[in-house]
Amino acid sequence: MNALRILMVAPQPFLRPRGTPFSVLHRIRALVEQGHAVDLVTYPFGDDVELEGLRIVRTARPPGIRDVAIGPSVGKVLLDLPLFRQAWKMARGGGYDLVHTHEEAGALGGWIRRRIGLPHLYDMHSSLPLQFGNFGRFDVRPVVATFERSERFTLNHSDGVIAICDALGKRAREVGYAGPLEVIENTLDLPVPEVTEREIDELRHALDLGSGPVVAYTGTLEQYQGMGLLLDAARAVHERRADVRFLVVGGTPAESAALAGRARDHGLDGALRTVPAVPPDRVHLYQQVADILVTTRTRGTNTPLKIYQYLRSGRPIVATAIESHTQVLDRSTAQLVTPDGAGVAAGILELVDDPERGRALATAAGRLVRERFSDEAYHTGLQRILAAALSGASRSGEQR
Repeated sequence: MNALRILMVAPQPFLRPRGTPFSVLHRIRALVEQGHAVDLVTYPFGDDVELEGLRIVRTARPPGIRDVAIGPSVGKVLLDLPLFRQAWKMARGGGYDLVHTHEEAGALGGWIRRRIGLPHLYDMHSSLPLQFGNFGRFDVRPVVATFERSERFTLNHSDGVIAICDALGKRAREVGYAGPLEVIENTLDLPVPEVTEREIDELRHALDLGSGPVVAYTGTLEQYQGMGLLLDAARAVHERRADVRFLVVGGTPAESAALAGRARDHGLDGALRTVPAVPPDRVHLYQQVADILVTTRTRGTNTPLKIYQYLRSGRPIVATAIESHTQVLDRSTAQLVTPDGAGVAAGILELVDDPERGRALATAAGRLVRERFSDEAYHTGLQRILAAALSGASRSGEQR
């Protein structure tokens, strides 16, 4: 395939240490490594990324908007207005081979395709109508119905779709999309330095984690991640094994401090440590400090990026048995548990009491990564959907 000039539109703070911005980053990394050039139109917030072949265009910050939280919000709508205007201006200026959109920018990509015929590749990180239930915000029928129409429009005006997990690929088909679709899971990761035993020991000491087993969670602290469930589980584990320590890495400083306060209310003072989100290249170190990694997500269908990091970690995983997890994990690669405090506690205690089972799970997880989630498979899938989208757009143009 010849080198492409791609207009990418990502309505996120880029880059921030959370799932979708990381997914966007890895998509861009793969594209520029394949020789393509990417102009990224994104929010005015986030850390700049230096990649050859990438140009970041940040849009204006609306008055009164200082940042943007995860999930749907009025602030996001206000940020999308200048984002869409800038992307439309650039698309209309010409010179692009493809518009590649993420999340709600898919509707803009469909509109650009319809207005000027620029091929549109939609990156489906979630089903937008279903997000309202997951986040517990604006979950009322008129709002959901509006985004259902937007989702149908986006898919009906896409020449190719990338779904980040099987459930979203199925959702696209259910909505009526019949074009090229590729499931490309968020399996790429940033290069991470080798972690030494000395670094692990020093961090354990700095965090006062003691010498017993450590159970760690890394990721955002949104409600659907099940932090209340994790606190209930930690209290039950602590009653049985007072030497077990819990470590939660993620969230803003304020969110992290609030979780620490909740832990004290659960009687976990000294048994649970919280650390605000760390730089992406440091997450791996905190995972290596752990003996067990846990994810207590309570709802959702899209697979969280952390799962692929966990699989590579060499540590056994305890995960709630919901679709977000089970479309990647099974009982041979993780300790799957019921999504409640008692279930999570029982799963953790089983691995604490049976380290051999934990080692077997971690070995199987590493084998899954090598067999199914290689970098080569990621790049191949991306090349395939680019070619299919451009080919489909060409045929559509001929028919018009």
